[in-house]
Amino acid sequence: MEPSSKRREDYRKHQSSLNLHRNHVFASPAQKMTGNVIARICGIVAVLCLSCGLAWAAHMYFALHSAIDGQDGNTATSARIANRQPISVLILGVDQGLEGRHDKGNSDTIILATANPGKNKATMTSIPRDTLANILGDPGDKYDMFRVNSAYGIGGSKASMNTVSALLNVPINYYVEVNMKALKSLVDAVGGVDVNVPFKFSYDWCDFHKGKQHLNGRHAVAYVRMRHDDPRGDYGRQMRQRQVINAVVHKAVSVDSIANYRKLVKIFNKYVRTNLTFNDMLALALTYRGCSQNISSGYIQGHDAWINGSSIQVASTEELQKASNKMRANLGLEQQILDNDETKLNKLNEQNNHINWKDPNPFTNYQIYHSVVTNESTDSTNNTNGSSDTGNGTGNDNSTGQ
Repeated sequence: MEPSSKRREDYRKHQSSLNLHRNHVFASPAQKMTGNVIARICGIVAVLCLSCGLAWAAHMYFALHSAIDGQDGNTATSARIANRQPISVLILGVDQGLEGRHDKGNSDTIILATANPGKNKATMTSIPRDTLANILGDPGDKYDMFRVNSAYGIGGSKASMNTVSALLNVPINYYVEVNMKALKSLVDAVGGVDVNVPFKFSYDWCDFHKGKQHLNGRHAVAYVRMRHDDPRGDYGRQMRQRQVINAVVHKAVSVDSIANYRKLVKIFNKYVRTNLTFNDMLALALTYRGCSQNISSGYIQGHDAWINGSSIQVASTEELQKASNKMRANLGLEQQILDNDETKLNKLNEQNNHINWKDPNPFTNYQIYHSVVTNESTDSTNNTNGSSDTGNGTGNDNSTGQ
């Protein structure tokens, strides 16, 4: 037998003759290997980013889904939105919880919006909260002529929808009710908002200077609530409300942190009520987005009046008709001559009290003729609402938070 040293020597000679290159990779040019490693690392990072993005999107989807649909348990997309039909939405800013209030409160902000995806056009019409209107509750409920914002105190968002719909002869499909207390939290959650202040003023221990100013939540609430020092009164306040709303929406859609996102979802769940489902909102964002590029804004101009010791805004029939025509046109509806309690009262006051709408002085002789406000007119209004596809468009009127 050969010595082991001889066998080891023969093995090394044999291996050397095979000229193996299996380890040559370690001697390959450094640039080639670096490029390969970078490519692999980039691939891993891309996969991780995609996974995180999908996880974040799923988290956002289900969190919002729970926050919105948890209000009434309805998750279906309404047929009206699914079929891309024109829609109307009543936006209510409720003043409950502010200034020490703990009752139901009134609707401090009233905006009726319409959207027509076929025309890629939207309208936003502000209705001054002191506008005289026949307050309508549930079918059969009879109230009286008073400020339009008092409808919310009578019957919540449903009564507000009935009242505004009858005032303008416009079907209302959906509502979004926002507790004004949420405004402070919303503005703080998005890191504040920038607005262009029209003039210098102070309100609720907050100072505002003319020009661009950054507002935190407390300042934003004061900014949208002040009206007595505004030369345009409630109309100036409506303009400031739209400023802040637009700024909040702009900041909210660009939220880039989990902490802020969770704050927004929590605030929405606590302070916002709507009969729009999450799927409705998703469909609106995807198929109605063109309307946001063509928004026609306006408001109903009222005339100052003192009625039974109360300061009220009375809108002329011409003004109401103009607003009605504009919104009905965007909803694809034929124009109709307004014939409601408000127009009947205007006619009686023009005939009996010689009301002149061009008189700049507040009316002191505008009267409420109670014979005009009848159960018959209330019932006919509610029947009109039902036949015009009002309510939430899904067959359910979940007026939560009332």
